[in-house]
Amino acid sequence: MIVTVTVDGQEYEVEIADLSTRPVVATIQGTAYRVWPRVERAPGKTNGNGAAARPQPIPPPQAKATAPAPTATNGSAAPRKGSGTLDVRAPLPGVIVSVRAKPGMKVSVGDELLVLEAMKMKNAVRAVRAGTIAEVPVSEGQAVKHSQVLVRYEG
Repeated sequence: MIVTVTVDGQEYEVEIADLSTRPVVATIQGTAYRVWPRVERAPGKTNGNGAAARPQPIPPPQAKATAPAPTATNGSAAPRKGSGTLDVRAPLPGVIVSVRAKPGMKVSVGDELLVLEAMKMKNAVRAVRAGTIAEVPVSEGQAVKHSQVLVRYEG
């Protein structure tokens, strides 16, 4: 998810990986940050025996209506305009550790396409849809940039 955040009058596009995990990983201008959202207690609420109610997470901020829709440049898989192909792009900069996808290979949703190591963590890049792999323009040991095409599906 991409949201626009304003800090001291400066706007930043923040890519948030998964709000249900802790810590939440937020990427700002190509740098990933680990974030632990605050937890607040509901004022005056108890659990029935006088003890304070369990903390409830603060709901995530809603993206402004002006937040850009996901595109092929945001690190996710998105169709390229004018073609039936789908590009899977690097969610963050790193080094390709292993490549399982091969041109012509049929994949199902969730199949591991490759493994990308970033900040000493290995991240499996998985198929976001079923289809046939058209091209794999990366190889093991190759350094990749954020949003670089890793795998291309056929129409």
